[in-house]
Amino acid sequence: MALTSCWRGTVGLIKPNYRPGSTEDLIRMLPEGIGVIPLHIDIDKGSRKQFEASIPDYEKMVAKLAELEADIIHPAGSPPFQILGYRGEQALMKRWEKKYKRPVFTNGMTQVNAFRAFKARRIVGASYFPAELNRSFAQYFRQAGIEVLAMQGVDVPFDKVQTLASTEVYRFIKKMFLAHRKAQAIYILGPAWRTLDIIDPLEGDLGVPVVHHLPAQAWEIQKRLNVRAPAQGLGRLLREMP
Repeated sequence: MALTSCWRGTVGLIKPNYRPGSTEDLIRMLPEGIGVIPLHIDIDKGSRKQFEASIPDYEKMVAKLAELEADIIHPAGSPPFQILGYRGEQALMKRWEKKYKRPVFTNGMTQVNAFRAFKARRIVGASYFPAELNRSFAQYFRQAGIEVLAMQGVDVPFDKVQTLASTEVYRFIKKMFLAHRKAQAIYILGPAWRTLDIIDPLEGDLGVPVVHHLPAQAWEIQKRLNVRAPAQGLGRLLREMP
């Protein structure tokens, strides 16, 4: 897609639902010259059954973005792919890359890459999903060679996640981290809650890097497009661009 506004490259972005906020945040994080083609599927319940059923919908969007000649394709939304397990997700992405002849990567892949960049082998993670799904998320990272000391969910309805104050999420994460002080990094799953403003305070107060869903996306997109534009105020990952 040769557009003058996309002179650094174009990412095809597949969002898991129509919830506003995260797409705008990601576009603001990306440097000038990177184009974004956003498409959506409709995950509205956040259940395992719905996540499992969403894979064919994602593939239709991957096919469309390949047709539109996006340089790279990013099916966003961690849960649908993390519940496949790390090896299952890797196999699916390889099939799609071979079929559609484009690089394809998930949120889980960006997060694993970020932990590896920080050389973080032990993590704690926070989400807004129930314990049954959190166990699957933890298993995903363990299969990728990362020890998960805790993966806990804030008790909030899926359709109310965006209303939770970021300060409450900060309190939740800090308490969990202090109970697992051997953690070398903190993981914040999901862009639906509005938590970009707590990344720097968590890193400053607890002394470890935070891998947040959205900055990890922006970092990986830049890497894959051979761009390096550090940004301030969004944590070490985008500030240092390891």
